[in-house]
Amino acid sequence: MRWDRLFDDLEGQLAAQHLLERDAEVADRTRRERALLTLHDRLLACVGQRVTLVCGAGEVAHGTVLEVGAGWVMLAAPPGVVLAHVPAVRSLAGLGQHAHVPGVVARSFGLGMALRAVCRDRAPVSIVDVNGATLTGTVDLVGADHLDLAEHPLDLPRRPENVRGTRTIPYAALATLRRG
Repeated sequence: MRWDRLFDDLEGQLAAQHLLERDAEVADRTRRERALLTLHDRLLACVGQRVTLVCGAGEVAHGTVLEVGAGWVMLAAPPGVVLAHVPAVRSLAGLGQHAHVPGVVARSFGLGMALRAVCRDRAPVSIVDVNGATLTGTVDLVGADHLDLAEHPLDLPRRPENVRGTRTIPYAALATLRRG
């Protein structure tokens, strides 16, 4: 009888040890998978959700994630949209723990592509740089690593008499671009 209890006890200990080892392996695999996640992957999983971004010198953007590309995120932030340059983002709130790994094509939609769409629209924009300075006008040209902004007040159209000058802004200095 005592032998039966001894073997039952040993089997119970062995089963408990296997459960502990399995739990440790699952936890280790989870940590490894999370270590490979990028902010881009996590932002993709937030499409349709509300987030708050703090960019540059304290520029705050609240809105619903519309689109995410390589190095940028677009939010619906009434009355318009905000395009944030991810390297200028200092913190995020509302970001879930889930991730969506993009395909090869989705990874190639860089900041320049998003800015070229804004340039084609010819809509007046407000740009905040990483130091917190605000510029207003219309994006005239989008290069590989910079954009040209025809500076004018938001409430006036881009006409020669309204343009105060042209400012070239490197992408590295861009925090957010608001349209609408």
